[in-house]
Formats: sequence, C-alpha cells, structure tokens
Amino acid sequence: MRLRRLFATLTLLVAAGVAAVRGLRNSAGVLEPPLDGDHRRFRWRGVDVSYTEAGDPDDPTLVCLHGVNAAGSSGEFRAVVDDLATDHHVVAPDLPGYGCSDRPPLRYSARFYAEFVEAFVAEWDDPRVLASGLTAAYAVGAARDDPDLVADLTLVCPTAVAGPEPPKTALREALRAPVVGELLHAALVSRPSIRYFNADHGYYGPDQPSEEWVDYEWRTTHQPGARYATASFVSGYLNAEPDLADALASLRDAGVETTLVWGREATVTPLAEGRALAEQADCRLVVVDGAMLLPHVEFPGAVASVVRGGPLSVETAEERAA
Repeated sequence: MRLRRLFATLTLLVAAGVAAVRGLRNSAGVLEPPLDGDHRRFRWRGVDVSYTEAGDPDDPTLVCLHGVNAAGSSGEFRAVVDDLATDHHVVAPDLPGYGCSDRPPLRYSARFYAEFVEAFVAEWDDPRVLASGLTAAYAVGAARDDPDLVADLTLVCPTAVAGPEPPKTALREALRAPVVGELLHAALVSRPSIRYFNADHGYYGPDQPSEEWVDYEWRTTHQPGARYATASFVSGYLNAEPDLADALASLRDAGVETTLVWGREATVTPLAEGRALAEQADCRLVVVDGAMLLPHVEFPGAVASVVRGGPLSVETAEERAA
C-alpha cells in the first residue's frame, strides 16, 4: 500500500510539474525579433531561419553571429547594431534552434552549425563577420575551408570548447526526453538561473543586463522546442572541431585579417587564453576593460570602433614579445 501511495504521489508531482512547465511556455507567448530593422527568413535544409537586416544594402555587409548558449539569440547585438548600421549593411540571424528561427527536434551538432554558418555567410558578397563564442569558431572553420568566404573576422572571446569532452550522450538524451527533459530544462532556464549565468560570466557591470532583457531571455528559452539545441550545447556536442590557433594562422597566411576582442574580466574564456591564441596565430588582440564575455553589449561604442579598425588597448604580437 505504501509503495502504491508513494508511486501515486510521485506521479501527481511529476504531472503537476509538467503542467506548470507547459503553462510557463504558454505564458512566454510568441517571440518577437529582438533587433530593429527588416525581418526576413532564410530557408536552409528545411529550417526557416529568422534574420534582421539594418543599414544601407550598398554599404559593406557585416554578418553578426551570436554565441551559443541556452538563451542565445541575435539580440546579443542589440546594443551595437544601430551604430554599426550607420556605415554597414548589418545582417544578424538567429541560429537554427534559437530566437525566432525554427527549433526542430534535431540532435544538433557542431558540424550542423558550422555548415549553417558557411551557407548563410555565403549568401552575401564578401562580407565582414562579427561573431562570438563557439559560433566564432564555426566561422573560423568555414573561412579556413574557403578563405574567399569572408573579407575579415572580428571574434569576441572565441572558443572551441564550451561543454564536456568527450560529449555526454546520457545528458543530451535526458534533456531531450518528453517529461524529464522538460523539467530539467525548466530548471536550467529559470529566471534565477539566467540571472546567475549573466552575473557569473556574462556581464561585469552590475547594471547589466536590464530586467527587460532578462525577461526576453526567459521568453526565448521557453519557446516550443527550445530544449533541443540546449541539450546538445550543455552535453558538449556543439564543441567546435577546428584547432583555433592553427585555423587562424591558416587564415593569416591566406590574407584574411582577424581581430580578437576580449573582455579583461572574462572567466569562462580568460584573457590568458586570448593572449595565447593571438600570439600563436599572430593576430590582433583588443582588450576591453570592465567587460566579461559580452563587451559588445557593455561597451558597444568601443567594439564598434574596433570593427571599423580603430584602436582600443590594442596588443600586437610585437608588443607581447617585448
């Protein structure tokens, strides 16, 4: 009898939890694009990818590729797009599985995203690229395979590894599961969790981000299908394939200029890694004081200046060697 009662109680608790999670998903509503501009769709392998265009199409194209995380979206560039659009044709997609793009129940992989980045960037004529985190590594891999794909690269705290190595299949499948996965994902992307991750390694300034943005992040993580890309991310299946230093050195030899932008206070990808990467690849490193992983949000004017080729705490290979 006791076991039967315990089982019945657990069943009720799980059912209540799932109902609550689905209620939260309904309350998140339909997600609107986070950036001002013309909102368009790009069809790729049966997936509708949402992207925003801003600025004059006759200006040089700048493709902005947001980083990969549970709450990722093109809104990562919300602070810098308007500035950059004054002299660039800015194009900013939501990666498949994120933001306003389709979120099919795929087993997302690094190769999938690398191939998407290559296909999307190839849609534009000799574009410049601004990319962050893991997506920066995907862009580097695509450009290494075809140096004519891009005009130049500006990479914010790039990394090839953001999850366990080797990847954890059990963790991925648990998050994908219909009931257990919904409950685990809801805990991972609760408002307290989002605030914790933002404060722990996203933003250095205590005023960042705004509550309005936290609400948008919460809403984007509660869209139908949101847990599938997250499952691959947290389990390590989105870790990038190329060795960044070798790939960047190859691009340098091919004449593709790369600038690394690093928040001095970054902890997940500390500045020491940026210095080592810049030295190995012999590329420009720009350090932004008072920032962590998202200097383009905390100091958008400074990062916009760097994209345009302006100086900001620039450390060259020669200065490092001295």
